Amino acid sequence: MTRRGIFAPALGAVLAACSPLAVLNTLGPRDGGVRRVARDLTYGSDPRQKFDIFAPTRPATASLPTLVFFYGGGWDSGSREVYGWAAQALAARGFVVAVPDYRLVPDVHFPVFIEDAAAATARVAEVASQYGGDPGRLGVLGHSAGAHLALMIALDRRYMAAVGQPSLIRAAAGLAGPYEFLPFDVAASRNAFGRAPDPTLTQPITFARADAPPLWLGHGTADVTVHDEDTILLNARMKAVGGRCEMKLYPGLSHEDLIATFSPLFRKKAPVLDDVTTFMQRELA
Repeated sequence: MTRRGIFAPALGAVLAACSPLAVLNTLGPRDGGVRRVARDLTYGSDPRQKFDIFAPTRPATASLPTLVFFYGGGWDSGSREVYGWAAQALAARGFVVAVPDYRLVPDVHFPVFIEDAAAATARVAEVASQYGGDPGRLGVLGHSAGAHLALMIALDRRYMAAVGQPSLIRAAAGLAGPYEFLPFDVAASRNAFGRAPDPTLTQPITFARADAPPLWLGHGTADVTVHDEDTILLNARMKAVGGRCEMKLYPGLSHEDLIATFSPLFRKKAPVLDDVTTFMQRELA
């Protein structure tokens, strides 16, 4: 949008973000002691309605908290195959981690990709115990457009209620997420949300509430794709309505940096992984 330049220039920024992460997935180092324990599990009939699960290889003495991670890509690109390294980083901290694909623009538009996020999360809860996860201790998180999905299904009650799990999500985290980006004046937001009869219903900040799951929001101060103002505004709104929300701004980190720090290659750049997993471990204890 003009005020903050969210996803601007939309296509160029998304492509620039995706390519380095794909290289990181192929060539970068990965956390050990974890493995993919399930591939191509389905939560719907569409080819993109599938997810993988990662878990620690060492047998746990009790079931582990479960995370559902949504990748970014401007609501029009992305694949779970590019984010195995991020899932492994989370699983190495003692979580069972699911990474779903979801349907994308232009094949679908708002609210279909959010409905997919809710359906995937509900399905993960149904199967988590088969892979050592505890469905009663489930959190969602995402980066960029994935953070938008995670926060929408955590804050707007309608999505999880529609899949029969209104109280499933116990905690949510967003990394470099767009939470308040009206008006739709760049291609990514116009294409994804421009047909919405009520644009305010596309914005996570609209649904800030006192009884929401606890939130953790992280953002880089050098992010020019989704400015840190989105995180600052949502944090302030949650506090104003009496909700639980933690915010951390990382000086000098870009949009891509925030998720790249999950990789062992860039982990010393900022403690993003430590901060997210400490929050999730505490809230899902």
